[in-house]
Amino acid sequence: MSKDESTAQQNAPPEDDEPDEWDKRIFSTGCADENAKLTDCYFEKKDWRACKKEMEIFKACWKKHHNDERTSTKDSK
Repeated sequence: MSKDESTAQQNAPPEDDEPDEWDKRIFSTGCADENAKLTDCYFEKKDWRACKKEMEIFKACWKKHHNDERTSTKDSK
């Protein structure tokens, strides 16, 4: 390891393993795994249309946990 790399490691902020407010909200929905898979799909493919299966799984989870009631989400017709 070079001197510059060593200095960079020493100056790096410590990793924070605590969930932030966003994580807490996602976990509280009961659909954190489905959300992660949907987000990963989009990150990989850069096109929501290529993630229809993941979106449907997420939507089913969302409804199963009654999140549409707590967020006043309406299905599009």
